[in-house]
Amino acid sequence: MASSAVKLANPNAEVLRRGDALAMNIQSARGLQNVLRSNLSPRGTLKLLVDGANQLMLTKDGKVLLSQMQITNPVAVMIARAATAQDDVAGDGTTGLVLLVGELLKQAAVYVEEGVHPRVITDGFDAAKAEALKFLDQFKTQWTGDDAMDRETLCSVARTALRTKLQDRLADQMTEAVVDAVLAIHQDRSKPIDLFMVEIMKMQHRTATDSKLVRGLVMDHGARHPDMPKRQRNCFVLTLNVSLEYEKTEVNSGFFYSSAEQRDKLIESERRFVDDRLRKIVDLKNSVCSGASKDCGFVLINQKGIDPLSLDVLAKHGILALRRAKRRNMERLQLCCGGVAQNSVDDLTPSVLGHAGLVYEHVLGEDKYTFVEECDQPRSVTILIKGPNGHVLQQIQDAVRDGLRAVKNAIEDRALVPGAGAFQVACRRHLLRPEFLRSVRGKAQMGVKAFAEALLVIPKTIAVNGGYDPMDLLVALDEEGQDGHAVGIDLDTGDVLDPAQQGIWDNYRVLRQQLHSCSVIATNLLHVDEVMRAGRASLKAPNPGEEQ
Repeated sequence: MASSAVKLANPNAEVLRRGDALAMNIQSARGLQNVLRSNLSPRGTLKLLVDGANQLMLTKDGKVLLSQMQITNPVAVMIARAATAQDDVAGDGTTGLVLLVGELLKQAAVYVEEGVHPRVITDGFDAAKAEALKFLDQFKTQWTGDDAMDRETLCSVARTALRTKLQDRLADQMTEAVVDAVLAIHQDRSKPIDLFMVEIMKMQHRTATDSKLVRGLVMDHGARHPDMPKRQRNCFVLTLNVSLEYEKTEVNSGFFYSSAEQRDKLIESERRFVDDRLRKIVDLKNSVCSGASKDCGFVLINQKGIDPLSLDVLAKHGILALRRAKRRNMERLQLCCGGVAQNSVDDLTPSVLGHAGLVYEHVLGEDKYTFVEECDQPRSVTILIKGPNGHVLQQIQDAVRDGLRAVKNAIEDRALVPGAGAFQVACRRHLLRPEFLRSVRGKAQMGVKAFAEALLVIPKTIAVNGGYDPMDLLVALDEEGQDGHAVGIDLDTGDVLDPAQQGIWDNYRVLRQQLHSCSVIATNLLHVDEVMRAGRASLKAPNPGEEQ
């Protein structure tokens, strides 16, 4: 009835009726699931994306794939957007969410084909989701009171996240850098963790294993004067947001002169404005770099411009000056070196200066990098990523971002969940208990069973990507977990293991968001009984020569 009404209102509309619409939704979800299935787990494979300009991208990150792929199917687009939102909220779990949505629809299709109404199945999904979230709160490992997670536990969390994106050797090396970076910026326990204070700097140089944590700041530009010092020790650092170049007036004005003397006076007065600012900076440098500190260096980092004449003056006085620094780096500098950023040179005192043990410039081809290191108790650090080409650099950067979010989530949640598929197996067993099934009325139990079976897609996929038989492993997991033990999949031996003992942890908030989102998306798609392409664009008259 609705389709005929749409056809009357818009003769060009395309309509899929109930059975066809549901079949299309399920096929679309399963198609997207099959694309991402092989990426899951540390043994997952990579995808090579080629864009319209033949630019290549190697990745196994679910969010990157869904963001960069050109998806035209409307249902797949909806799932992709919801999955990328999962990454924005929780920092990980994109691939797992797509797999769960596809499997929920696959399990539901079995009952729909037997005549069960989708609304009955989704009622079971809602009951199963609520019970699964309760079970997750019981299953997690909680750190309570004043007990903070030790460094070793946080390293296990970071290692679990990084090994799903990188080779084991490189992931183990970057684990230390990621954990130390988060701990460095989280010295004040009362404040939230701001991951923007961890700069991720890419340098196409040497190999990926040369990547490291710099307890300071790395900036992607250097001094603009050849005579400035390239390396200084025990430096005073002045951060400024002051223009040290001639600027045009804000209003439209003009100056007229009738002789060469008047022109020289005009230029001199314009220059005097900048020279007065430079004089105050040089006076500050001379006052602090005297006596016992005469061998100390002086570094000026300015957010605004510095003209060539000013650079020449600063170089003559042995000042290393950088211009047009990023605003975010100005914030990081204060947390890194101390001191206070100044918007004026009128009240410069030694108390506004920061301190760094070593500042030096590194030249790589035509690119210059300035390193600010050996800072005392830095609250902003840099993860320096090195690699032979752009593909490797981008892959490591994506993995490091996920690792940083994983450690941040663990510290803020004060809770972790055993990984390697342990939660999904235990949750399925919990949902299929007769006591819980009896609490769900009528046919909605079918939805609960479908939800429980769909959870197994995670351990099954982990087993398949590891090269093992999924059914053998599921039987072994079920037998070992009968006593309530948390057991997961050992990808090295193809046997079962205790994830907590082996240090394989999942984030609590990632799993919680996954359970909630997959049920909501699958429920919405099952409730769709017609798909109508009847937007305003389809009302336009066809072009000459096209069929009606």
